[in-house]
Amino acid sequence: MVDVSVVVLTMGDRPQELADAIGSARDQAGVSIEVVLVVNGGTPDTSIADVVVEPGENLGIPGGRNAGADASNGTLVCFLDDDGALADSVLAPALEAFTAYDRLAVIGLRVVDPSGATARRHVPGLRSDADTSRAATSFPGGASIVRRTTFDQVGGLCGPFRYGLEETDLAWRLLDAGWDIQYRADLQMTHPRTSPTRHKAFFVDTARNRVWLAHRTLPIPLAVVYVTAWTLVTTARNLRRPGAIIAHLRGTAVGLRGPIGPRRPMRWRTVWKMARLGRPPVI
Repeated sequence: MVDVSVVVLTMGDRPQELADAIGSARDQAGVSIEVVLVVNGGTPDTSIADVVVEPGENLGIPGGRNAGADASNGTLVCFLDDDGALADSVLAPALEAFTAYDRLAVIGLRVVDPSGATARRHVPGLRSDADTSRAATSFPGGASIVRRTTFDQVGGLCGPFRYGLEETDLAWRLLDAGWDIQYRADLQMTHPRTSPTRHKAFFVDTARNRVWLAHRTLPIPLAVVYVTAWTLVTTARNLRRPGAIIAHLRGTAVGLRGPIGPRRPMRWRTVWKMARLGRPPVI
């Protein structure tokens, strides 16, 4: 049995970064690993992986990670971005944590840029303390380690999301199923500092996915508050970028016209648990 399957998605356009990412996994001591490479496009060097998944089309991030998990043999699955790199001694301590605590579903790694800083968006919760490990309500999708049986139990990631909030959807479903998530500041992954708005369809897709997330996981009163709150936040952040506001509203309309199921509203005790952990599901 393999301890950890490291699942890496690639579009084939970062050969050196991909080699570095896989090399950082190979360098982990104290665990048995396999590298699962999902080819979402291009012609990468597949010889550096143990298992290669070639779907013949771009499945998107959640679809690709689901395909990688399905092809894996590990007790744990580490989802690693193809332009990221694990720090020394990440997987062995993670394996110890999962072994010691049988309700642990996910460990979110601390994402640091080459200077050692962590972007605010990679810190779980509403506080910006990146240095403290704690229970969390979310995790970075491309810097996470997941218990395979738990991932399968809740149905994995939601493929139609394609990009954005798919890990939040999974996290909320895991919490509602009684599992726990941890943010580990001491277990790190290096990643270039980037802005999510670099993606052309960011505002449309994120707004659409927020509606889908609310529909799938939240009681109706909270779903309304959640979507409304993020519309107000997006508007306030982009007062000088009217195109971003228009794109957000367009994405919200797309989400409302075609919500993605199944709809399984979380229990109110899960809402309370998330609030106690510092991130109520309304913002």
